[in-house]
Amino acid sequence: MKAYRRLVLAALCLTALVVVFGAYVRLADAGLGCPDWPGCYGRLTPHHAAEDIGAAHAADPHGPVSPAKAWKEMVHRYLAGGLGLLIVAIAVLAWRLRRLPEVAAGAAIGLVGVVVIQALLGKWTVTLLLKPAIVTSHLLGGVTLLGLLSWVSLRAWGAARASRGYGPILRLCARVGLALLAVQIALGGWTSTNYAALACPDFPGCHGSAWPEADYANAFHLRRELGMTADGELLPLAALTAIHWAHRVGAAVAGGFLLLLAGLLLRRDAVAGRVLMAAVLMQLALGVANVLLAVPLPLAAAHNAGAALLVGVMVWINWRAGGEAVSRRSPALQFAPLRRAENGRPS
Repeated sequence: MKAYRRLVLAALCLTALVVVFGAYVRLADAGLGCPDWPGCYGRLTPHHAAEDIGAAHAADPHGPVSPAKAWKEMVHRYLAGGLGLLIVAIAVLAWRLRRLPEVAAGAAIGLVGVVVIQALLGKWTVTLLLKPAIVTSHLLGGVTLLGLLSWVSLRAWGAARASRGYGPILRLCARVGLALLAVQIALGGWTSTNYAALACPDFPGCHGSAWPEADYANAFHLRRELGMTADGELLPLAALTAIHWAHRVGAAVAGGFLLLLAGLLLRRDAVAGRVLMAAVLMQLALGVANVLLAVPLPLAAAHNAGAALLVGVMVWINWRAGGEAVSRRSPALQFAPLRRAENGRPS
């Protein structure tokens, strides 16, 4: 059991790193640093493919291929590959320990399916030349993996649940808050993958207007190439404006709801309320700073990290909200299986 808990925690930390580093690779315009998959020009490392990378870079010095971009892309792939192996090991251990209440065997095995889908999306991201729908789906897959691993980790480590204070309404609000956060992350991913972060350079309005001229039809058409409409024409500024503005409106709705939830939690679960409020305010501040400072790479990566942090916080709050069933068991009974596992069961 001890090995299982440690593997789950290591996978959770590595997933957070992969999600944030993947966002950094995309923001650094290195997503096609190696234009094939899974290797780099058919080689294991950019070092072995140095001749091909050098020729591509010499032919187009401002293009997507360069030694630095190739290494960024491949480091992300190495990290993702290591994460996949970790999750397979977790699934095997979870099956062996499936009778223990601390082991979410179904979720742990389901993680393998998510990893397979993520690998396919990662391949298509490269081979289909950064299609926005594929890249955004890849981001959402990473966030899904992070959320599931957070839940599995909380269960594995016997995280405390709130035995009082979470009535049906507050539990519902916690679930709605997680759903709104997922929608907002999707909007943020769509903004990033369409390079629409600079479409509205002012704040709080956009192009000096509280409701700017926007082309929502082309903005949210999923089956199209990067920077193009479904008809093959260049994506107009009005479409980029629509993408950016939808993300801002989503931030107001999701952020406002999460702050309201934090306020409700302060009276019933003060620690959770304070953590959620701090995470939401930090994320909103990073969003505003990105607009005002024209999306510098460190701030943009931090904004993605803030989204990942919020996912973990909301999963934790939903975990704590399920405290009534646990509260019927005494602490001694609750952790007895864990002690038996450590004393006599396989670990």
